[in-house]
Amino acid sequence: MKLSAPIKNGTIEIICLLYLLLFVYAAVSKLLDFENLQVQLGQSPLLSAFAGWVSWGVPIVELIIALLLLVRRFRLVGLFAAFSLMVMFTTYIIIILNFSSFVPCSCGGILEKMGWMEHLIFNIVFVLLAAVGILLLAGGVSKERRILKPATLATIFSVLLLFSIGIIVLLFMLSEEIIHNRNNFVRRFPKHPTVLQNSMELPFDTYYIAGYDQEFIYLGNRSAPLLVTIIDTALQSSREIRINLPQNEFPFITPKLKVVPPNFYFTDGTVPCIYSGSMKTWKAELRLYKNTYFSIFEPISIEKAAIRAIGINSKERVIGTINLANKNKLKLNDNLLQKQIDGFFDTDGMLLYNRQLDTLLYTYYYRNTFLKIHPSLTSYSVGNTIDTISQAQVKIATIESKGITTLAQPPLQVNKNTATYGHYLFVDAALIGKFEPKELWQKASIIDVYDLSKNKYIFSFYIYNKDDQKMTEFIVINDLIISLFGKHLKVEKLNTTYYIPWSN
Repeated sequence: MKLSAPIKNGTIEIICLLYLLLFVYAAVSKLLDFENLQVQLGQSPLLSAFAGWVSWGVPIVELIIALLLLVRRFRLVGLFAAFSLMVMFTTYIIIILNFSSFVPCSCGGILEKMGWMEHLIFNIVFVLLAAVGILLLAGGVSKERRILKPATLATIFSVLLLFSIGIIVLLFMLSEEIIHNRNNFVRRFPKHPTVLQNSMELPFDTYYIAGYDQEFIYLGNRSAPLLVTIIDTALQSSREIRINLPQNEFPFITPKLKVVPPNFYFTDGTVPCIYSGSMKTWKAELRLYKNTYFSIFEPISIEKAAIRAIGINSKERVIGTINLANKNKLKLNDNLLQKQIDGFFDTDGMLLYNRQLDTLLYTYYYRNTFLKIHPSLTSYSVGNTIDTISQAQVKIATIESKGITTLAQPPLQVNKNTATYGHYLFVDAALIGKFEPKELWQKASIIDVYDLSKNKYIFSFYIYNKDDQKMTEFIVINDLIISLFGKHLKVEKLNTTYYIPWSN
């Protein structure tokens, strides 16, 4: 069926007008809300590594295409460009829905209320409209122009399809490479990664998380060191128990409770002393006294624990293990923590034991590095967090008259806190990434998640403040996140779309 000239021209005008409205509105919306656009692109699994230039490039290209469609002489070129751009947008959505590790939030502006499937259908309709417009407009070009030939049109369509799809696929592959392997500091925030389960107000703000099992959370209290508060993970009930400690005149300075069912440990590395006992009786027995000073104590088994201490000769931080059944069996390894400046301040960090993987984890405060250490201390491997601070930015000052070495100024902190469970390491990050709203950092803590088995960054999520208080510490119990905010305890559940719970 051959269309009459008025119908053909009218159809072309409508298609061009629709594209004009779409591209002008979309471009202006992007530019008016440019900061939000950069944030959204920064969270895109395909474009996060290129969000800077894409955020400028897309609205500029949309406006250029709109100008081409306004001028009749360039409409055919404009429709080909519109066709190519819409194929790119469509390919982007197909990859997001089928090949991405998570599905981010949809675009803003005119498509803000659409879901991804509606968005995909919308794009396909506009791809078809551009194709129809090209075919109709090409039919009106003089016969001397080769573009009239069906073979030529088919070739151009094929080339544009392959080019447009290829560009997006290439960006996806390069973005994956940059994000995972080149350590570009762009975080990924999937949609609804956690769901709040419950929260509880505590009587005081002196509690800290001492341990957990699958049913209960155990809190220590800095003001009452021998008091244990036991709360179920649903935050429905609580009770208190007092540790029965032998009468010793020890000068406790930093007493700390650790609960690793079925045992508990009461330690002070400045005395130094270590007590332990069964949770059935909560009666403590002195297991070690004046053996070695330590600043971190992390139980590995009933009779074995990892510690962080100071090397006798080097005066630098070292990782060690101690056998509580044999008070003389202390093992220190001064080759694990890598000195960059002084070996003391620059190697400060957090020590955890992952029970599911039987691995010690040490995460530095001031650099983008964590260590996966075998409990025997005979081997280790290095992992990196996504930020770019590989060298600790620590300045040391020595007061020679007092023989004291101290920090000359506050160091740049990279990692604030850590938790681990199953195949994952959770890091409470201290540095803002690209395209992240600064205001949100005042309202929440950002947790970066790393897959320890694959040694790569997976995604990030927010733990929002409670009553304007920042999170002070947190733990992970399989798919539950328990966080402490002064006098408040909060439990959230991780979305298993992005996180695979541990199974034996």
